[in-house]
Amino acid sequence: MHAKSYLAEASIICQRIEYDAIDRMAARLSLVKGRVYIAGLGGSMANAIHMAADLRKLCNLDAEAFDNIAELTARMNDEGPETIFENWLSRSTPSDVLFILSVGGGTEMVSQSLLAAIRKAKENGAAVFGIVGPDGGYTAEHADLCIRIPVETKAHITPHTEAFQAVVW
Repeated sequence: MHAKSYLAEASIICQRIEYDAIDRMAARLSLVKGRVYIAGLGGSMANAIHMAADLRKLCNLDAEAFDNIAELTARMNDEGPETIFENWLSRSTPSDVLFILSVGGGTEMVSQSLLAAIRKAKENGAAVFGIVGPDGGYTAEHADLCIRIPVETKAHITPHTEAFQAVVW
């Protein structure tokens, strides 16, 4: 019965997701003249790496995810986890987009590296897009475009949000 109820929840998400927001995001992405930086943590980082590959291959966009684990862990060790994306985004410009994939969207207590990434991108004039869970966090508050995955079952927020990141991109 778990599979049936879980997939029924996925069906409800499909019905409640903001279709217009997805269309707006796709239209804006098609106009990007610079690079699409994609950031995420945990499962969302795995999605970021996959999304970057898809945007390059299928959409001919210059996209990259911060997937150098040696550099990422060195930065975490030497500079602190909240700084891991900042240097990477120091070369972002107004023709670029930072795309955040996150379940919680970042808060002052959790996923602070995403907050710092958003601040750095905005400081450099880049647009910020996001696909996040229902609460949205800092990403939803500060992104130019953000899609919240409308998950109602608290225990399933992470798996549904991470699955629907892939559905949306």
